[in-house]
Amino acid sequence: MFLRTVLSLVFMSSLMAMSVAQEKVRKAKITTPFGDMIVKLHNDTPQHRDNFINYAEKGWYDGTIFHRVIPYFMAQGGDPNSVGAEPDQALGSDRCAKIPNEIKPHYFHKKGVLAAARLPDGINPTKESSACQFFVVQGFKQNDAQLNAMETDNFKFSDMARAYYKTIGGSPSLDMNYTIFGEVIEGLEIIDLICNMPTGKHVGDRPNTDVVMKVEMIN
Repeated sequence: MFLRTVLSLVFMSSLMAMSVAQEKVRKAKITTPFGDMIVKLHNDTPQHRDNFINYAEKGWYDGTIFHRVIPYFMAQGGDPNSVGAEPDQALGSDRCAKIPNEIKPHYFHKKGVLAAARLPDGINPTKESSACQFFVVQGFKQNDAQLNAMETDNFKFSDMARAYYKTIGGSPSLDMNYTIFGEVIEGLEIIDLICNMPTGKHVGDRPNTDVVMKVEMIN
């Protein structure tokens, strides 16, 4: 009887594991003046995945802009106040809802990852994410010496992270600090084009010419 119970539990656990593995991977299209980025969303960050899907399906992001663009770092957007904003209007104040962080499943910020923006540690010690604003990483290629200098007794880059950072680049200074909930799988060159937009004519890191986006789920 005991053996039968154990086998039954093992079978049920296997079915649950198979169910998670076979969970549908959702994809979204971020349309910009430069072309489209196709992103896949990670199923092991379910709160961020479902939140992004909800916002995309409601058309929340349509007409918003990438309001904060820093070359060799990232492009941030999703502020609802950016729709039709005046050229000299400061953007990025985060009054959106917050989501508990889901940092652990995907910790390294290789080029093309989709991550949630958030408020600084000083007023956000638990690293809660913004429900609306996100960024796409551009970064740059690192070498072993640069990566070694960032390691501490409590943090080491995995071999896989090193391979990505040395080959396609990224922003390792962000590791373990933001929730990554997706990544660009087509149109990676679009982030380079966005991050090369001239900025600062009117407001800080905002592109001089608006980079307007539309986000829609495609499966």
